[in-house]
Amino acid sequence: MILLNFFTEGRKLRVLCINDVSCIGKCSLTVALPVISACGVTCDVLPTALLSTHTGGFKGYTFHDLTGEIPAILKHWKSLDVKFDFIYSGYLGSIEQIDTVEKIKNSFLAEGGKFIVDPVMGDGGKLYDRFDDAFVDKMRELCTQAHYILPNLTEACFLARHPYPHQESTDGYALVKKLLDVNPCPIVTGVHEEKEISVFYAENGIINRITSSLCEGFFVGAGDLFASAFVGCLARGKSARDAVSLATSLTTAAIKRSAKEVPDKRFGLNFEKELFPFLQELNDAED
Repeated sequence: MILLNFFTEGRKLRVLCINDVSCIGKCSLTVALPVISACGVTCDVLPTALLSTHTGGFKGYTFHDLTGEIPAILKHWKSLDVKFDFIYSGYLGSIEQIDTVEKIKNSFLAEGGKFIVDPVMGDGGKLYDRFDDAFVDKMRELCTQAHYILPNLTEACFLARHPYPHQESTDGYALVKKLLDVNPCPIVTGVHEEKEISVFYAENGIINRITSSLCEGFFVGAGDLFASAFVGCLARGKSARDAVSLATSLTTAAIKRSAKEVPDKRFGLNFEKELFPFLQELNDAED
């Protein structure tokens, strides 16, 4: 059965996004929900935590773990006999939540559906607070069950047990080759190559890359924007190659705009103004 059509059995496809809600600082669900919905598919959400802001530069933020709420939510969904054509997981705050995502995939993913994991764990060669080697091992286990994984450079190195390159350039091909032992379709973002930045991805064992000009600086939510656009494009029936290309175009355009228009990068990318050109490109690709 071919799943990747805009409509399945007379209904719109459903995407479940499992991620945190950071109320300020556009990332996670506040990026996934508008972007995937704009692609024209139903985007349902399962929040893993509620934060006043994201953790990338803000001090004194609040954090409320929602693990205890999830079983009741899933019980209700079970009573509705709901299934999801795509399940996309992002920030998971504990090993327990990783176990829960595995159960959700087994219970709620429709036949022929796709499971996509963004293994949010770190950046700049370091793990985020609250994460350790045991968490990495558990996330690696989850990644082996996914159809696609979307790590950034740091996360890819931890998953592949590959040294993080602290020099300017990275051998993305060698990294993705090692990552193929974890997942058959890894897509690695944020790979620096001198004055360029690339996305490396593998499809049918063949490693490819898409390269863009490098904007200096750290842009909060860029990985979430890429992942959300990638999932939205998959749900619209695009191939992985086309989905990577479209997601790269949107993310690059949003970063370039934000470099000029957003003084305080902690507040996220100005991606909203780039959605219309992205959707035009997505729709044109169907003609």
